Amino acid sequence: MTTDKPLLAVLKGERRDPPPVWMMRQAGRYLPEYRALRAEKGGFLDMVYDPAAAAEITLQPLRRFPLDAAILFSDILIVPHALGQELSFVAGEGPRLAPPLSGAEMSAFVPAPERFEAIYETVRRVKAELSPQTTFLGFAGSPWTVATYMVAGEGSREQAEARSLAYLDPGKFGAIIAAIEEATVGYLVGQADAGVDAVQLFDSWSGSLAPAEFERWVIAPTARIVERLRALRPNLTIIGFPKGAGGKLPAYARETGIDAVGLDETVDPVWAHASLPAGMPVQGNLDPLALIAGGAALEKAVGRILSALEERPHVFNLGHGIQQTTPIAHVEQLLRLLGKAL
Repeated sequence: MTTDKPLLAVLKGERRDPPPVWMMRQAGRYLPEYRALRAEKGGFLDMVYDPAAAAEITLQPLRRFPLDAAILFSDILIVPHALGQELSFVAGEGPRLAPPLSGAEMSAFVPAPERFEAIYETVRRVKAELSPQTTFLGFAGSPWTVATYMVAGEGSREQAEARSLAYLDPGKFGAIIAAIEEATVGYLVGQADAGVDAVQLFDSWSGSLAPAEFERWVIAPTARIVERLRALRPNLTIIGFPKGAGGKLPAYARETGIDAVGLDETVDPVWAHASLPAGMPVQGNLDPLALIAGGAALEKAVGRILSALEERPHVFNLGHGIQQTTPIAHVEQLLRLLGKAL
């Protein structure tokens, strides 16, 4: 297999040494240029729906660092917004969706699929600016994680509202999941047609589910999305990232049909290499706090990951998103450790 995009080649099963690298949330608030643009443009959602601003933010980290991928600047809650649920971001508190589905029905929503169009325009603008060697990643939230926000109307650490609804009224909860699946497939097809090379499904709250519920609400919906994307866009590469899956990770990797699997920072990469399907590409899994620490701690953490995954196709990444207080110098140290010329 040959490609001029090293990261995409690894996602398709090649082994590259050193591994290609990108960082979750690499386009964001740890960068002074992002903070300056946000101060000029206003709220987070205003920037997401402004293709010029969103394209600029997507490209900012690539101008500063020799990264192998761009990740679309957007948010997983664009899907419920397009389904008709009202979305806002409260400073210091995070997203709010109204009305919460814990006490409302989706039939009351007025779908607004045109909200996807600004995202597709962002993709087109970024694609026109990227080098031929840079992989362009789109993304969406996985149905379980998106549903937790739609049901509660906000984020929560235990996802109790969604978990309770799934037990007490699986019919209603299943209908929510089905609606998210349908919208997500169309959304990712649109991103692919606009120019992304691969997509990542973020299941940020998958770790809150019991094993049987994980099978029902994480693995099964993801498998259905992957199956439909395979039929509609066979060349689209798909990364699955079930944060917190732990011991359920191998089943997720085997049963969803994804091309590559992301490891969060709690996963032992030695165990992952021994437990995941042979040859499956993996992505991860540096602790974002090790990146903040820098120095010898960062060097040791990077070395352990590289050693554990040296025989497997590997995209180096964080185990979750880069944090706001991350020093730029530590990102540069990481890239030097990975053999990148700054």
